[in-house]
Amino acid sequence: MDNLNIIKQEWASQVIDSTDIKVEEYPIEEYKVFQRSHYGNNTTLKSSLITHKRPNSGERLLQCSQCDKSFTQKSDLVKHQRIHTGERPYQCNQCDRRFKQLCTLVNHQRTHTNEKPFQCSQCGKSFARKCTLVEHQKTHASEKPLQCSHCDKSFKHKSNLVSHQRIHTGEKPFQCTQCGRRFTQMCILVNHQRTHTSEKPFQCSHCCKSFTRKSTLVDHKRIHASEKLF
Repeated sequence: MDNLNIIKQEWASQVIDSTDIKVEEYPIEEYKVFQRSHYGNNTTLKSSLITHKRPNSGERLLQCSQCDKSFTQKSDLVKHQRIHTGERPYQCNQCDRRFKQLCTLVNHQRTHTNEKPFQCSQCGKSFARKCTLVEHQKTHASEKPLQCSHCDKSFKHKSNLVSHQRIHTGEKPFQCTQCGRRFTQMCILVNHQRTHTSEKPFQCSHCCKSFTRKSTLVDHKRIHASEKLF
């Protein structure tokens, strides 16, 4: 059986409950949609097809004949049974290696094409497999690659660097519409504007006093914390 027919059968096993419906009755474009879904596209359509064909309640469990595992979807049972049978229906057309799952074949084929569709948003590096990207991104967890050109401080995110650099440049892009004062950060402007509106959105849960700034509320709560000590 060639790869296209295998893809058809795989797709059909997920969206067809009735075994007396022939795969050939479904248009080839729908098989292509299923095939593309393994490359990261149209996964929403794929899942909606499965949901549409299966009722929300009363699903029967499909029991593996080789062990005690059960599955709600026929496709999952078929994939699982290949562990017992050793069947590898997906063949690479470049080197003839065979695989149990279509997604594994897709990942393998990228070793021939050098396709790297998963890109790191931090450093721009690309990878053939999503799991490799996930592992790579962990290296950025404590890394601060964005260096300030005026001092030795570094930042993870560009927005934080831009905000910091205003200390050096004196830039104040956020202006109050009431009095014309300017500020380096939007959050400082928001706090300032409350002096005009008298808005006090931060309320103490102990005495119901309200404050314009969260930091003032935090300082106030320490009064109640010290009262509990005595």
